[in-house]
Amino acid sequence: MVTPELLSAFPLLKQLPHEVLSQLAPLSTLRKFARRGIVLNAGIREECLCFLFEGRLQGVDFTIDGREVGLYFVEPGDFCGELGLFDHGPQPEYVIALTAVVTVFVPMEALRDLMLRQPGVIKTLGERLAARLRQMTRQRSLLGLPSISQRVCCQLWMLVPESDKATKTESLINNPPTHMEIAIMLNLSRETVTRVFQTLQTRQIVKRDGPACLLITDVHTLRELAEGKQEL
Repeated sequence: MVTPELLSAFPLLKQLPHEVLSQLAPLSTLRKFARRGIVLNAGIREECLCFLFEGRLQGVDFTIDGREVGLYFVEPGDFCGELGLFDHGPQPEYVIALTAVVTVFVPMEALRDLMLRQPGVIKTLGERLAARLRQMTRQRSLLGLPSISQRVCCQLWMLVPESDKATKTESLINNPPTHMEIAIMLNLSRETVTRVFQTLQTRQIVKRDGPACLLITDVHTLRELAEGKQEL
């Protein structure tokens, strides 16, 4: 069951008064998906906005010849499927679960009504749309890098929490994407990504901390590699 307290865990909704959340909660549904489950389908009109509570999601599309292309990641607290809020159009890309996930689906009609009554919701949605557009633009720019190792390091750098980038010597990435999931983001083979990771581990820049964690042991060097100031 979805409660007002659960809805308030999401940055987009926490600004809303409790009575509004109490009205929204019974309209919302809690859904769980297994790894690789399809959370949102491309080409159909989705009726709900998807909020991620636990796990990680990935937006993906397919090329004409059937190759999977990664577009963006969705982290806990974030949401996806928002374009339909504005144009009532079909979902443009698939969203799949990279891990077992817990999501909350909130009806778009209820959110459209909120957008008219709560200006802060429109502001947050606009900021998120802008952030995702910037993220996808950065993602596309990685494909133009001639150095394969730099592409992989840039992708890892984008996963490092912002709070760790300037001040920390180490950083922990929870539920990191697999080598295959990184490969489809960068138009590379899984084997190529694995070779880059092996070199990063040999140089003690990254370290696996169990299946659900990736430890960046040298944040500064990873940044230098991502910016092309060092070569792997």
